[in-house]
Amino acid sequence: MSPKPYRILGIQQIAIGGPDKTALRKLWVDVLGLTVTGNFVSERENVDEDICTVGRGPHKVEVDLMQPLDPEKKPAVHSTPLNHVGLWVDDLPAAVDWMTAHGVRFAPGGIRKGAAGYDICFIHPKSSAEFPIAGEGVLIELVQAPTEVIAALG
Repeated sequence: MSPKPYRILGIQQIAIGGPDKTALRKLWVDVLGLTVTGNFVSERENVDEDICTVGRGPHKVEVDLMQPLDPEKKPAVHSTPLNHVGLWVDDLPAAVDWMTAHGVRFAPGGIRKGAAGYDICFIHPKSSAEFPIAGEGVLIELVQAPTEVIAALG
């Protein structure tokens, strides 16, 4: 493969899904002590999620606790308990272009603003004939790192 025009800098988030995020909050917030910093609701993504954090500054990691708005609709954010892993990337457009050219399959939607306000896109969990490289069952979110994260982790 050719040299990569981007770097993966670290874990930005993990997202955990369940039928009711109340049980998830009991563990992640009440027992483990994470701080709830926001809530994101999207009809398009069929999700009601609490955005929690652990750590500080560029080393802060999000743990998103997700439940579906409608358990009968897709995406079924509760069907896999570990919904996705988010990775900081220093140049998201370059990463997407390079990965696409090298056979990586992306989920529909392209680069867009995510729940935390960063540009994001997703590597599809399943490969296809056209795009033989995928997450092998894991949805992977690529997140454009802000300058302070690039400086600290790059």
